[in-house]
Amino acid sequence: MPLRRRNGGARVREQGEDRRLDPPGSRLVAADLGAELGARATLVQFSSAFCAPCRATRRILGEVAGMVPGVAHVEIDAEARLELVRALDVPSTPTVLVLDAGGRVVRRAVGQPRKADVIAALGEAV
Repeated sequence: MPLRRRNGGARVREQGEDRRLDPPGSRLVAADLGAELGARATLVQFSSAFCAPCRATRRILGEVAGMVPGVAHVEIDAEARLELVRALDVPSTPTVLVLDAGGRVVRRAVGQPRKADVIAALGEAV
């Protein structure tokens, strides 16, 4: 499935306060993800426990992150992070966000992406 640009606004609630994520260049920080951002880019995967395409996506993103220096892969359990899922309008799992070094969302894919599409999307982020 080809990666596409993210549209629409998002709102994240953290410890009782609202933080606005401005579209289409929404930014996420390590606190949003629960993990550090990659030095060059971050592949963020929203998954659920019984999702077979999520397992395949995990493998693909792990392989890409392993072959491109400075790229991190962060997997988020969608069921455990419903506030973030709602804020980012994640419709289903797997959903993949490609972030640049500053945490700006540059691409989004819903469904299992092809490895070639992930590599091409990283070209926009790095």
